[in-house]
Amino acid sequence: MERWNPQLFRKRASGIDPEVLEHCIAVGKRITALNRYVQPVFTLKHLAVLSGVDYGFIRQTVARRTDAYTEFRVKKRSTQDGDPRYRTICVPSPGLMQVQRWIAQNILAHVPAHVCSVAFSKGNSLYQAAEPHCSAKWLVKLDIRDFFESISEASIYLAIRSCGFESLISFEMARLCTRVVDKGTYEKALLKTKVKQPSPYVIAQYAQAQQGHLPQGAPTSPMLANLVCRQLDERLSAIAEKFDVRYTRYADDMTFSSDDAKFGRDRAQKLIQTVYKLLACQSLSPNTAKTTIVPPSARKIVLGLSVEEAEPRLTRQFKALLRQHIYYLSREDIGVIKHSATRGFTSVTGLRHHLEGLLAFAAQIEPEWAAIYRSRFQSIKWP
Repeated sequence: MERWNPQLFRKRASGIDPEVLEHCIAVGKRITALNRYVQPVFTLKHLAVLSGVDYGFIRQTVARRTDAYTEFRVKKRSTQDGDPRYRTICVPSPGLMQVQRWIAQNILAHVPAHVCSVAFSKGNSLYQAAEPHCSAKWLVKLDIRDFFESISEASIYLAIRSCGFESLISFEMARLCTRVVDKGTYEKALLKTKVKQPSPYVIAQYAQAQQGHLPQGAPTSPMLANLVCRQLDERLSAIAEKFDVRYTRYADDMTFSSDDAKFGRDRAQKLIQTVYKLLACQSLSPNTAKTTIVPPSARKIVLGLSVEEAEPRLTRQFKALLRQHIYYLSREDIGVIKHSATRGFTSVTGLRHHLEGLLAFAAQIEPEWAAIYRSRFQSIKWP
């Protein structure tokens, strides 16, 4: 997609009312002044043409006349009591996926996240996310409960509006990127975010009493979450400066670190309570079970990586697990089929893909170590 140019837009426009044309050009200039590479979108019909998706389908989706998602659950780590937990993944239909990908690639990818947000932006990696906390003496780790589900349709509307888009198309894109959940109402959510209701009463078909939220699985959700959380990151950065600690956020994982061995548990507790209060102001809730204070004597793990040295490293547990897999897969008396069944994989292909993912992850952190075990992995006889 070429960069939007007001002269070319004017040249290519035909049969458009001059007053409407001038308004579109003014809006386009406003949008690109804020973020040069963002593609302006003026109406829902314009979005349909740009994305190549049927206008009728898009209009029906905005009106909440159809639920264009397929749900499935992914098992998460069990609770300390052994109770199973699941993450709900919502996969958009092909048409909705196409329009969401267009929004992600032509709008959201060009809106920078806060510098302390280290996920879902171009060039971000787990290595970069963990690196600021290397060699820290104290770590404080917090987690946001139901992160995507806590980000409302109204918050998305405000975030898109902040990029210079007109109110109606901002509302419509917010609808296209959210899914209705059976709790709360649209009016209450708007009241909480202190914004007047944008446009449902202008177009009767859009009237909807229920509030949507970001679905986990949509290509737009990660970048929209970062966009909504820019103010949160700004305030958390200010808190970090006040406590003289470093701060990063990787999606719902927040990490604070200090090089001062005397930082202390009391100061860490004050930091946690301050962050909790800020999250409440942002209509977010901490997952208190995952709040952790790591003192100087304890092992330092950030996002699954060891940060005890000057650079992020793979953990001993990760390396031991991968070595163990390859050892048993290579043994003639065990091999691929027996090992796959013993470890609870439903297919040999599933095990193979799992290990390929682990090796790809390892290569990002310790490429030389990963190359040795990839060579051993490739020598395994797969059926």
